[in-house]
Amino acid sequence: MIIVVMGVSGSGKTTVGTMLADAIHCSFLEGDSLHTKENIEKMSHGHPLTDSDRAPWLAAIRAHILKFFNRGEDLVVVCSALKQQYRDLLAEGVPITWVYLKGSEELIRSRMKHRLHHFMKADMLRSQFETLEEPSDAIVIDISPPPSAIVTQIQARLQRPQPTAQGNVPPPTMSREDAGEGNAVQDK
Repeated sequence: MIIVVMGVSGSGKTTVGTMLADAIHCSFLEGDSLHTKENIEKMSHGHPLTDSDRAPWLAAIRAHILKFFNRGEDLVVVCSALKQQYRDLLAEGVPITWVYLKGSEELIRSRMKHRLHHFMKADMLRSQFETLEEPSDAIVIDISPPPSAIVTQIQARLQRPQPTAQGNVPPPTMSREDAGEGNAVQDK
């Protein structure tokens, strides 16, 4: 099972994704760890990424997804995946369960103002919402509750098959032998 936790910056993807991977005992991939140095520099200076800036980043995430899928291993990935074309690229030939963390711009902005040491600053949030194409085939989760409650909601929804663009995803298995490579993937 490949789960991609998506949403705008500041929606809690890393926190929720890490907790979800722990809860279902699988590997975790922080998509932001695969950004190029140039992308991080650009965002650090308040400039939104273009589709061409994102292309190598998405390709790197897709390579990890394919590796885990081909080995039959579960993986939780966190990635903004703001546009449908990005999700289509990541999911090509792979049944992905999308989890969309949805919240208001006001709530997310207030949370971002308290984040330290992150290259994406609150003043770039508007561009994230302008780019966002909400998914039609995702588990949609309101980000207002605490992260532990969000993870519990996701787990309950994972117990049922979720429709995707490729059809129904089978119910997930909740255990597997742990594996992973590189510093971008953490084994649980």
